Amino acid sequence: MKPGVRNRSLPGLLLALLLAAMAVLSTGAPKASADTGVSTIAEALRKSPVYVDPAASGQLSKSDADALAKEIKDAGKPLFITVLPAGYPTTDLFRNLRTATGITGLYAIRLGDRFDARADSSVLPRTAVQNLVASVQSDKDAKTQLTDFTDRALVNLGGSAPSSWGSSSSGNGGVSSAALIAVGAVLVAGGAGTYALVRRNRRHRAEEQRAALERLRVVVDEDITAFGEELDRLDFHPAEAGADDAMRADYERALDAYEQAKSFMAAAMKPEDVRAVTEALEDGRFSLAQLAARRAGSPLPERRPPCFFDPRHGPSVADATWTPPGGAPREVPVCAADATRLADGRDPVIREVDTDHGRRPYWDAGPAYGPWAGGYFGGGLLPGLLVGTMLGSMMATPSYAADYGTGYGDFGGGYDGGDVSGADFDPGDFGGGFGDGGGGGDFGGGF
Repeated sequence: MKPGVRNRSLPGLLLALLLAAMAVLSTGAPKASADTGVSTIAEALRKSPVYVDPAASGQLSKSDADALAKEIKDAGKPLFITVLPAGYPTTDLFRNLRTATGITGLYAIRLGDRFDARADSSVLPRTAVQNLVASVQSDKDAKTQLTDFTDRALVNLGGSAPSSWGSSSSGNGGVSSAALIAVGAVLVAGGAGTYALVRRNRRHRAEEQRAALERLRVVVDEDITAFGEELDRLDFHPAEAGADDAMRADYERALDAYEQAKSFMAAAMKPEDVRAVTEALEDGRFSLAQLAARRAGSPLPERRPPCFFDPRHGPSVADATWTPPGGAPREVPVCAADATRLADGRDPVIREVDTDHGRRPYWDAGPAYGPWAGGYFGGGLLPGLLVGTMLGSMMATPSYAADYGTGYGDFGGGYDGGDVSGADFDPGDFGGGFGDGGGGGDFGGGF
């Protein structure tokens, strides 16, 4: 597990809460400064979810900014909003701000009359960010645009607010030491209760993941067994007549993949670990397909994804149009046998798994099958294959990202919304913005 607030000791968590109270009570609101560097903005966002640059105060009044901050704090979500003047430099703005702030979350910036946003994919998928930004581009008034964006984002955003945020102080004067100590004591007591609650929630989540892994283990073991049987049926001997170095290399890769799959599955601790297993099996089956072609003197097969209906069928040979019940038509990779069945108007042979409601196709069986499918088909192919299915719908939600990873099988990071990850985040999540390019791309707002 990567370092972050997940590994904080109780004293560290309580110290962070006490420091937040001291920042709020002893100094009140931070003094406005002409210095609007990224570090200044980041420091303000670590204390409150909304920052309005002094040079952009005409866009959003203090009362409106306070109301927006209260809504975000009340929702307990890691949403950061910044309002900047039109001439503020935009090159790598999102990436630099995320690095300086160091907190996992959704970052939205109103820059003059332009608006854009970026987020860690663990709290909100990139397509969801794009859609949210596009939905408010017609709002030219800053208050309306930021309010609409906040309302919509909070409904979809995963994770929780950072512990460094404090509630706003209504007074402008100093606070007595006695009051500061009293509030600190309350925060320490409350922090202990919060820490206990967080520990219980994490234990519950860990138990759910273990249960999902055990259900998934049955299917993966079937896959590994089926691949072992394919190796046996091939009945290839490296010293047999006609065997050459290329055949032996194919066979060795297939054997290595078989051993890797068993090893990865034995070490799996959570559902997303299964992706490595099915990646190994997919690679091994392609090696077997190459070996079979060489032995038969046939053209070597094209590297294609496995059969969508059941990856145990081996590499696909073509794409065919298929329409799931109640869904829209889409092109899916199919093996030769299923291509023939579809062409004849028959049903393909679909991989079904056990669920609480009986045997179901894997794409209607539950969220744990996302990593399993991601290893076979990779992140880029799955969205189009799974759109309109139960698994596809689950994988598009922030809650799925929090429990099983993000990107249709692309599992990394390990930080929840509000976690302090520092500079440990995917730079692709924060590339570009305001027409700068850099990976994120524009969101259709005409920047």
